[in-house]
Amino acid sequence: MDQFIVKPLFGDGPIGLFTPTNVTLWMALAVIATILLLVMGTRRRAIVPNRTQSIAEMAYGFVYKMVEDVAGKDGLKFFPYIMTLFIFVVFANFLGLLPMSFATTSHIAVTAVLAGLVFVTVTVVGFVKNGTKFLGLFWVSSAPLVLRPVLAIIELISYFVRPVSHSIRLGGNIMAGHAVIKVFAGFAGALGLFSFIPILAITAVYALEVLVAFIQAYVFTILTCVYLKDALHPSH
Repeated sequence: MDQFIVKPLFGDGPIGLFTPTNVTLWMALAVIATILLLVMGTRRRAIVPNRTQSIAEMAYGFVYKMVEDVAGKDGLKFFPYIMTLFIFVVFANFLGLLPMSFATTSHIAVTAVLAGLVFVTVTVVGFVKNGTKFLGLFWVSSAPLVLRPVLAIIELISYFVRPVSHSIRLGGNIMAGHAVIKVFAGFAGALGLFSFIPILAITAVYALEVLVAFIQAYVFTILTCVYLKDALHPSH
């Protein structure tokens, strides 16, 4: 599991609050890649787009439709935030697949911050927009009256578990895929003439990880839209 160890970029001393690490480096590269695609890549916009502009426009349209379909027209106010979140997670996931790289989204410390920001944003928006009516999210009015208090407790617990499941789902899937590849790579070095078998398995798992890298970014983003919908329209 050494591929998930956080190391300082300079020297071998202890890691402090402001120590640049391999996590810092690859998160910075994800931010730079996001800027290159969405800012630099669309600076010279044209009616007939180049490849970079086409990719940026496809990503824009994909996330815009997702937000509109899930969260509704009211959710489009938060499109810039959700778009940035999606592109950052996509680049962080794909950069983690490069040889000798570091998968930042395999660390719960990274995904927990992203999920925590979503949780706080959604909760604040819910109370600001709806006031105490936001609490209606936890009161299942369609259920029998005797069951409503019990269901309210369940809904409340599930609401506060959201950032946990939101972060672990992304981090766990990315970490598991990289760990499986590392295990098969160990087999390849130990089987000698039959090393082609785990190499074929590594190729298959790597292809799957390319798909997972996008799917997990999509799942993280669409769950954000679902939570935002609950904040904007808190009713059962």
